[in-house]
Amino acid sequence: MTGSLFESDRPDEGSAPSPLAERMRPQSLDDIVGQRHLLDPGKPLRTAIERDQPPSMILWGPPGVGKTTLARVIAAVTRAHFIAFSAVLSGIREIREVMAEAEQARRRSGRRTILFIDEIHRFNRAQQDAFLPRVESGDIVLIGATTENPSFEVNSALLSRSKVYVLQPLDVAAIAGILRRAIEDPERGLGLQHLSATDEGLAAIGKYANGDARVALNVLELAAETVGDRTIDLAFVADLAQSRALLYDKSGEEHYNLMSALHKSMRNSDPDASVYWLARMLEAGEDPLYVARRLVRFASEDVGNADPQALAIAVAAKEAVHFIGMPEGNTALAQAAIYLATAPKSNAVYRAYGAASEAAAQEVAEPVPLHLRNAPTRLMKQLDYGKNYRYAHDEAEGVADMDCLPPAHHGRQFYTPTDRGFEQEIRRRLRDWQERRQKP
Repeated sequence: MTGSLFESDRPDEGSAPSPLAERMRPQSLDDIVGQRHLLDPGKPLRTAIERDQPPSMILWGPPGVGKTTLARVIAAVTRAHFIAFSAVLSGIREIREVMAEAEQARRRSGRRTILFIDEIHRFNRAQQDAFLPRVESGDIVLIGATTENPSFEVNSALLSRSKVYVLQPLDVAAIAGILRRAIEDPERGLGLQHLSATDEGLAAIGKYANGDARVALNVLELAAETVGDRTIDLAFVADLAQSRALLYDKSGEEHYNLMSALHKSMRNSDPDASVYWLARMLEAGEDPLYVARRLVRFASEDVGNADPQALAIAVAAKEAVHFIGMPEGNTALAQAAIYLATAPKSNAVYRAYGAASEAAAQEVAEPVPLHLRNAPTRLMKQLDYGKNYRYAHDEAEGVADMDCLPPAHHGRQFYTPTDRGFEQEIRRRLRDWQERRQKP
């Protein structure tokens, strides 16, 4: 559960060596790759670390970008007692033990404890709350690592007492540099094996890793075991990894990020971006019916009556996916996404419903006007139900001069069509009908 993260990486005699990714962990702030926005000289976080005044913090970023490494380096630079803690393996009993240990360490020596919690988002609210008193008293400096948005996964009280630092995915060039260093390092890396690798081959591993240095180093280690006399080039890497695992978690933030990207690309009438984000989701294993439901929603929310056919296309795509399944259904979804992206846009229906629902929920619920009520019984007729109702088909212009809203809303306009697509025609019709109603 606990202990220093800085025990020697050198294996005991006769034991298996540590994985390459573990051996190649940076040992100083200057060795950390790709997070210069946080760690360049003069940056607030680096200054705080070098002054031995690190704040409690949440390190947020995708896997393999250096969250644990940064915590280790902070522990090496600081004079605080350091404890590593896993949210996956630990419960409330372990939390209490750690809190007691931190309190005793401060009483004995005046030293604070840096408590590093990997995957802090896996702790429930009660477990996270257990840290608050020690954070507030200064007994511990909490460093939590998470791949999930801390706004949703970390208690607001704990979040308000911590700095949130966002670690960025490593680009292909950064990962290729890490791999080249591992190939050439004779002490911690693979330098004694005298491997041959092309820049294109290392870049291919970088693309495969999708911003995750740990994955890249694991692939390189596998390559070193199997390459023999060959060169680690583009062809070798293609043989080694037939398909790249996409960065995707159907229950995590990336799920919502990709759907947001698809929705906003269609809204901005960009069919190329739309089909790209759609493919990213489907190829990563997203539920196709979830995507279809979002396309149906988009058809009404962002296209509406500017192209009434959009809703029919989206529903047809949903039915096609349900009927033929995947992967054959992917083209039906792509057809719908491209159609929606290239359709004229209007959110007039969306705005009309929003305004009407607000009026219905917040204003006085007036009774239905008598002339709009049915009168199937004699009593209802005696009470004037249906009196003065005018049947539109009997009117010369097919429109009666009759208010259909309750008195408090007479003349109120919820739906205002745009001048885009078919709504131009709807706009013209509404104007003509209004003029006809006003004729004496």
